[in-house]
Amino acid sequence: MAAYLIRRLWQMIPTLIGVVLLVFFLFKYFGGDPAEILGGLNASPEQVNAIREQLGLNRPWYVQLGIFARQIVTFDWGRSWATNESVANLFMTRLPATLTVMTPILLLDSLLAVPIALLVAYMRGSLTDRAIMIVTTIALSISFLVYVIVGQYFFAFQLGWFPVQGWSDSLATNLAVYSPLPVLLAVMVGLAPQTRLYRSFFLDEIGQDYVRTARAKGLTESRIMLTHVMRNAMIPILTNIAVALPGIVVGSFLIEVFFSIPGLGREVLLAVNRSDYPVIQAVTIYLAVITMLVNLATDVLYKIVDPRVVLK
Repeated sequence: MAAYLIRRLWQMIPTLIGVVLLVFFLFKYFGGDPAEILGGLNASPEQVNAIREQLGLNRPWYVQLGIFARQIVTFDWGRSWATNESVANLFMTRLPATLTVMTPILLLDSLLAVPIALLVAYMRGSLTDRAIMIVTTIALSISFLVYVIVGQYFFAFQLGWFPVQGWSDSLATNLAVYSPLPVLLAVMVGLAPQTRLYRSFFLDEIGQDYVRTARAKGLTESRIMLTHVMRNAMIPILTNIAVALPGIVVGSFLIEVFFSIPGLGREVLLAVNRSDYPVIQAVTIYLAVITMLVNLATDVLYKIVDPRVVLK
């Protein structure tokens, strides 16, 4: 296991180098000129050149690439071009709010979708199965924006259960008061596709020979589903969770905008509007690293879930 982890970590280096080069040249040659954006429409050419010199944008591209690489290695991204706030401090102060929303969404999505899909697969072909499939199909066809508008109107304005906006410095208050509504709406959006997908995973396993053998031995259907089918279906389920994790992160960014949550996502969208490249580049690189580490952790979980899996 240790040799496999070391080898996988070593293999991440070329991938990370490719991501760094891609991000650098995309922002360098295809993005707008940050100096002109920061200077505004009324800025003179001299003012734009002064901003460009202050930001180091007039240096040769290889010098800028070296600075970018040093920032990644030292975790020092400098300061935001728009607000002059330290990028490191921006991450430290905004990330807790993002995790407060994103973590419950990820946990509830997985913990609810798996048993519901298992139950539907157990009741395959029944009226309940067909009804749930119809409901999930309808839910898939509705935009997330509709969920937000209807959810805010019904749960916040009509019932008064949750506030529409707000945030505090207390984690307990945020979890109990401000995050339940956005988490609830995000889980409602993600539950439908996950249920349908996991149901197909379980149905694929139900048709395998080992299930027929277990039935021939006299095992009950519930024990077959819980002991054999679920265990073998967990590998594609773990793969789907790992693939969906970046999407959940991006989705939490949109939630922060809709509910005015002072998290990292809202800051990133503001940085995009202001062409604040240090913030955008830092988030892009960190997301790439997190995605690679999540894939590595998923491979390790394969071995834990099914000892027959051989890590090479």
